Amino acid sequence: MAAKLIALACFRSEGYGDLSPRPHYPSMPSYPKGKGVSAQESCSVEQGSSPPEAKAATFSVFGMTCSACAGSVEKAVKRLPGIREAVIDVLNNKAQVLFYPTFVNEETIRETIEDVGFEATLIEDQMNERATQVCRIHINGMTCTSCSSTIESALQAIHGVQKAQVALATEEAEVQYDPKIVSYTQILEAIEDTGFEAILISSGEDISKISLKVDGFRTDHSRRIIEESLQALPGVRDINVSPELNKISLSYKPDMTGPRNFINVIESTGSKRFKARIYPEGGVRETHRKDEIKQYYRSFMWSLIFTIPVFLTSMVFMYIPGIKNAFDKKVVNMLSVGMVLRWVLSTPVQFIIGRRFYIGAYKALRHGSANMDVLIALGTNAAYFFSVYSVLRAATSKDFKGTDFFETSAMLISFILLGKYLEVLAKGKTSAAIAKLMDLAPETATLLTLDSEGNIVNEEEIDSRLIQKNDVIKIIPGAKVASDGFVLWGQSHVNESMITGEARPVAKRKGDTVIGGTVNENGVLHIKATRVGSESALSQIVRLVESAQLAKAPVQKFADRISKFFVPLVIILSFSTWLAWFLAGKFHWYPKSWIPSSLDSFELALQFGISVMVIACPCALGLATPTAVMVGTGVGASEGVLIKGGKALESAHKVNCIVFDKTGTLTVGKPVVVNRRLLKNMLLQEFLELTAATEVNSEHPLAKAVVEYAKKFREDEENPAWPEARDFVSITGHGVKAIVRNKEIIVGNKSLMLSHNIAIPMDAEEILAEAERMAQTGILVSIDREVVGVLAISDPLKPGAEEAISILKSMKIKSIMVTGDNWGTANSIAKEVGIETVVAEAKPEQKSEKVKDLQASGYIVAMVGDGINDSPALVAADVGMAIGAGTDIAIEAADIVLMKSNLEDVITAIDLSRRTFFHIRLNYIWALGYNLLGIPIAAGVLFPSTGFRLPPWIAGAAMAASSVSVVCCSLLLKYYKRPKKLDNLEIRGIKIE
Repeated sequence: MAAKLIALACFRSEGYGDLSPRPHYPSMPSYPKGKGVSAQESCSVEQGSSPPEAKAATFSVFGMTCSACAGSVEKAVKRLPGIREAVIDVLNNKAQVLFYPTFVNEETIRETIEDVGFEATLIEDQMNERATQVCRIHINGMTCTSCSSTIESALQAIHGVQKAQVALATEEAEVQYDPKIVSYTQILEAIEDTGFEAILISSGEDISKISLKVDGFRTDHSRRIIEESLQALPGVRDINVSPELNKISLSYKPDMTGPRNFINVIESTGSKRFKARIYPEGGVRETHRKDEIKQYYRSFMWSLIFTIPVFLTSMVFMYIPGIKNAFDKKVVNMLSVGMVLRWVLSTPVQFIIGRRFYIGAYKALRHGSANMDVLIALGTNAAYFFSVYSVLRAATSKDFKGTDFFETSAMLISFILLGKYLEVLAKGKTSAAIAKLMDLAPETATLLTLDSEGNIVNEEEIDSRLIQKNDVIKIIPGAKVASDGFVLWGQSHVNESMITGEARPVAKRKGDTVIGGTVNENGVLHIKATRVGSESALSQIVRLVESAQLAKAPVQKFADRISKFFVPLVIILSFSTWLAWFLAGKFHWYPKSWIPSSLDSFELALQFGISVMVIACPCALGLATPTAVMVGTGVGASEGVLIKGGKALESAHKVNCIVFDKTGTLTVGKPVVVNRRLLKNMLLQEFLELTAATEVNSEHPLAKAVVEYAKKFREDEENPAWPEARDFVSITGHGVKAIVRNKEIIVGNKSLMLSHNIAIPMDAEEILAEAERMAQTGILVSIDREVVGVLAISDPLKPGAEEAISILKSMKIKSIMVTGDNWGTANSIAKEVGIETVVAEAKPEQKSEKVKDLQASGYIVAMVGDGINDSPALVAADVGMAIGAGTDIAIEAADIVLMKSNLEDVITAIDLSRRTFFHIRLNYIWALGYNLLGIPIAAGVLFPSTGFRLPPWIAGAAMAASSVSVVCCSLLLKYYKRPKKLDNLEIRGIKIE
């Protein structure tokens, strides 16, 4: 499954999976060659200074009707020398080919396709340049949805930007842009113009990045020598040197060079006095998160140092007689020692420690928006500057008896900093799933050096991040596989459960692919690295999860709409509150006994106004959805369910009808011959040999099942040599025919025999009917126009399929089966699993039409499939779920990828989405309820009847607590457990695979 994800990512970026040519390895047992490239050619590629440049071509292919047609085209093209990869798209009638021009050209490929029996035309310049690229950017300084909306609007206004998503929770932006119109540097500048710091994570180009720490270079001359030496390497794109950090950052093409080359060049430059290693840092997001946590912690501690004395002098010491007298001592006129002390201590908190709020407010107001920083700056400034006014009045008047609110501004900032610290701490835990995935990669690897004959001459332990393409790595029993690649030598079993979800260890031998991060069980393996760094399976899965966390759920639009008006509305409410209480006091609309002894009517009104301003919290609303989506998608990834964003999560929780494909979804997808019957006197081995010789030329799954069955009756089971088949013809949807040993062999269904005027004996009719009743496919074999035998082929149900459908029924979800198979087999399978509604003999477009019909009837439809023919229905459905073992096109079209290929994960996906949206609703109830209740209380609604009022510093603490509580509510999703009914299946011994 992980390999599928990589192939898909390569398909997106350059149109193809990446099959690196495999080198000659003469000292060890031979292994399969690279597709279309001979061992000698591969060797020349590896020993040369740089690999030959592969070229891409796209052909329009007419006449293909099914996957068998696509298979025959693919097989023919890949037989040509110099073919790196070929992808056939039946739905769009296209063939995409990556090839080496020194071995083959476009015309030869086109003629080969036509020789198979299809019309082919070269589509000029189709794959030479991508129309769009997607860059990812980390953004510092966002505090609420108003900030993210401002940045998103600025990005979407740039000519050449097609789509922009900004996520507050991850503090990242994903921008789809046309590199011919706009560059990523212009996008970064646009973000910085809005007042936020932008750091590029990836530009979308086919380049990798790495940072190295270099010891020993202290002068500009040293720096220049190293820079020029690195620039001379082929494939190096950009070099950025930071002398104060002893850091060199490089971007490079991984096909041409790698980090080990950079270290060797640096250490061999300048009398070998330089030492280099990979710079000790995590990802951009994690590094920034740690810095942010430290920053908020430091700011909070400094604010406490100043705020605690302010709090003590205004709230505690005033009740202690001896100390009270000392602080009440007058300095000038009515100005007391306590007032001066509070002014001095609160000023650094207001303007130095609280500087971030002024900067944030300025940036927001400069772009015509208002965020949480605006509210904090207004609230604290009102308290601070009124207090300054009181101090100046006291200093110049002999009878002024006013009070100050320095403790309000200082404590307000302290509590908000505490809240932000706790919020950042909690938000860091929402991406724990990604950190766990990245931890699967081993820290070190054993690099093998080979001589020209393939013998091992050296073993060296290196940092696994230094692995480069085409390296040969040794994997000992119990060690993690250090890189994606394929086995050159050795046999073992590898536990791939952490990546694919497959519980049983998978046997590996020469030529088999391995996935980085998986665990080698029992044997020693030598593997060749094919995908490293950002190309690895692990990185692809992480990127998919990160992209999902960026994608907004539609429900988020609700919070975005509120955030546009929230802050201006709160400012109006705050001013109105102050004005109402001030006028009420001025005109004596309430008794004087309501006014506390330490305040006058103006000061009381001011406190109510400030409390309203600081208790309102737009952050909680902005974090309600993205934090829950982040945790939900992370939990899904750990359960083997890759959910592509908030929209998929939101749609999945509403699903009340699921459409299942049959082959590969409800069934195992690997047909096997379960019965055979000879109708004439002949040797069984001869019958199977003639049948297999005819079927071996077909790519159809049923044909492969026949060939595999025939192998069991041969001594050379591993590599049997079948008799030659001449004049082979594949009749789409019916069967095949050929001449074998001068006999005409026809293998296929009943209609194929009738079309060739071949009589079907009564015995054969009965066997076919019996096979259909048992959900099997009957195949007739005729020799020289006479039916001599029948083969019954079955695609067994996946274990637990019946129980999974039953659980869905209990969840009030309707199940429907749509298949291209015949009605008899379809009805038998449906009856076996408990599905009542069946659509059989359906073409791909008919599957999507059925989905649309169900949607028109009011159902929210999920489609579960695995093949190319399921792609239209996967796209048409409200939620498309692709089986992880399925085709790349199906995975691309789906909203949710089930990595383990288990039907139980359909239930997990829906249940997880329901649980996630339960938490989103809780978050919104809390965030909205908090504001709807908190603002009136802060405005003094309870004061006339109960005498209760909310001091501004307590209102600020409550505001900080609201954001933290929303994030913590989302974090509860980390403890998600799948439905107990699924665990009961395993207890009863049904392990769904």
